[in-house]
Amino acid sequence: MQTLDIIARIHTDFPAKFGIPRQSGLIDALKSTIVFEEAYRDASALRGIEGYSHLWLIWQFSESVTTRFSPTVKPPRLGGNRRVGVFATRSPFRPNPLGLSCVRLEGVELSTPRGPVLHVAGADLLDGTPIYDIKPYLPYADCHPDAVGGFTDAIDYPRLKVDFPQALLNPIPPDKRDALMEVLAQDPRPGYRHAGDARRYGVQFAGFDVRFVVEGDVLKVVDVEAL
Repeated sequence: MQTLDIIARIHTDFPAKFGIPRQSGLIDALKSTIVFEEAYRDASALRGIEGYSHLWLIWQFSESVTTRFSPTVKPPRLGGNRRVGVFATRSPFRPNPLGLSCVRLEGVELSTPRGPVLHVAGADLLDGTPIYDIKPYLPYADCHPDAVGGFTDAIDYPRLKVDFPQALLNPIPPDKRDALMEVLAQDPRPGYRHAGDARRYGVQFAGFDVRFVVEGDVLKVVDVEAL
């Protein structure tokens, strides 16, 4: 049987799953780098890739590998209490733990101490996620303006107002702030949270643990600690 080789790993600002955007491309300010495994550090494999604006990444849900097949799952965006078919979702709990993400290509470095490196934006991946393949995004074939989004079309995704006191924001590197603010505005809490949720949550991002509470439509950052 054919096995899949890990060709690269992506390096992002998310050391933990909580807070990662629910889909790729939602937060363009998120910057990541793709570093190839030693056997695939051949610059000729990237010849011509700079001509594309976006790439498809095929990767492994490395934190969600399971040996048990479940034909249905409970998507958090449906409240966590309604089952739908696994193939009607992008749930990480799949027969084969494969993910698919579209990212924007920002730059290509063909010669670095780590070999060729791709700089991308908008990735929804955990730091260190294994990548099995990279393919160019083709607008003429991959873009479908008349596409229908199934149950996701009926879900409202309200944005939160972010109250981030300047004293707590100061330790965050300036080039990371826009991305962090957008992560928080998109409400990283589980979709099945209950009304009146007063819990304190924490997003680990770019070397910091950012803790917050949500009151109504306002997310208030209450503490920031270096990891």
